[in-house]
Amino acid sequence: MDISVVVPLYNEVESLPELNTWIDRVMQANSFSYEIWFIDDGSKDGSWRWIEEQSNVSSTVNGVRFRRNYGKSAALHTGFEEASGEVVITMDADLQDSPDEIPGLYRMIKEEGFDMVSGWKKKRFDPLSKRLPSKLYNAAASKVTGIKLHDFNCGLKAYRNEVVKSIEVYGEMHRYIPYMAKQAGFSKIGEMVVQHQARKYGSTKFGLSRFIFGYLDLMSISFISRFGKRPMHLFGTLGSLMFMIGFLSIAWLGGYKIYQQLHGILVERVTQSPYFYLALTSMILGTQLFLSGFLGELISRSAAERNLYLVDKKTKVKG
Repeated sequence: MDISVVVPLYNEVESLPELNTWIDRVMQANSFSYEIWFIDDGSKDGSWRWIEEQSNVSSTVNGVRFRRNYGKSAALHTGFEEASGEVVITMDADLQDSPDEIPGLYRMIKEEGFDMVSGWKKKRFDPLSKRLPSKLYNAAASKVTGIKLHDFNCGLKAYRNEVVKSIEVYGEMHRYIPYMAKQAGFSKIGEMVVQHQARKYGSTKFGLSRFIFGYLDLMSISFISRFGKRPMHLFGTLGSLMFMIGFLSIAWLGGYKIYQQLHGILVERVTQSPYFYLALTSMILGTQLFLSGFLGELISRSAAERNLYLVDKKTKVKG
């Protein structure tokens, strides 16, 4: 099969018939073999009823329904598990992503050799209050991840099937799938300018809170990818540094006290100095950080997947 289209959705019953017809038209015009996976993220309207009815009359429509709303990441993860096409296309169900972009995304994967291609809504129909924070967020994400993309959160993306089978999307990490793909060893990540459609039905399901959560998720995935398998490298380094600062500070205070006594200078006790308690606190915090890294290392080394690596190719040597 050429293409699997994964569409996460939540209360989008008005747009589903038009979206399905649009995808069918594009696929048939390009002679693609395809399947569509509608992932209903606990909708309260008639979305699932439409998916069930359509799946009975169309061989290309498939669906999965969640008992409650789990979020876009969970929907994408489930869709990735079900997808069997050589190229997997994701798009939102609100008609803001154009299926007309599918052939271009497919060609970039199959002909130009990209592992993943992310859409870039260069011209957007969103209000300034949404566009400006999005620009700042994308600039920060690009800087932290080292991936030069203009629109990390664009729902319209294309992947090789191996990519979606090699990553786990959870929480709110759907914004950082390009970074997950890079960490999994798929480094050829491209970008394509796509058309942004004005929302035709309903209202957006995301508020300004996504920028706050997006920032926190960025810090989380950056930390996990760098230190998830070696926590001692971070906590041990910070702990040792803080302990040494505190120890040297106390040593200096003690040495300076001895020097003053040897020269007959009347001074207060070391424990009366506020610097003593700052140094002691630094040593205590340093010890705690070091122990945290040590415990984290024990847990990491005991994990069942500690030696789980993705193998690209394997061959048998003939002797």
